[in-house]
Amino acid sequence: MSRLLVDTNIIIDLLSQRAPFYNAASKLFSLADRGRVTLMVSSLSFANTYYILSQQLTDVKTRQILRNLKSLTTILDLNSKIIELSLNSDFRDFEDALQYFSATEFKADIIITRNQKDFKSSSLPVMNAEEFLANLN
Repeated sequence: MSRLLVDTNIIIDLLSQRAPFYNAASKLFSLADRGRVTLMVSSLSFANTYYILSQQLTDVKTRQILRNLKSLTTILDLNSKIIELSLNSDFRDFEDALQYFSATEFKADIIITRNQKDFKSSSLPVMNAEEFLANLN
């Protein structure tokens, strides 16, 4: 079973039903619901997602949505090693570095993101949700 690090933008695509990306994100999370993939999410993504959704929804609704998300994902802790690696990396975007080193530290097979260009130096395969789904077939 593939272990996928899901970037924040994919989560927002799903939870905000952001067109035209929602369908692929929905299918990806459906695979997790059926036990066909393991979706891993940085704890940073939970914080960022809460912030974004809370701008549109009530606190109660936002927390319920995140509880549902938590049931479909494995949450990866940020730790001192990941932060140290990120601070000393060549990544231009610190958040992307945190995502990348979370993926490598917790042994993800693939990073799923729409910002593939930000992960050019990745030792892991980097795909968007559509590409991953196409490779399953």
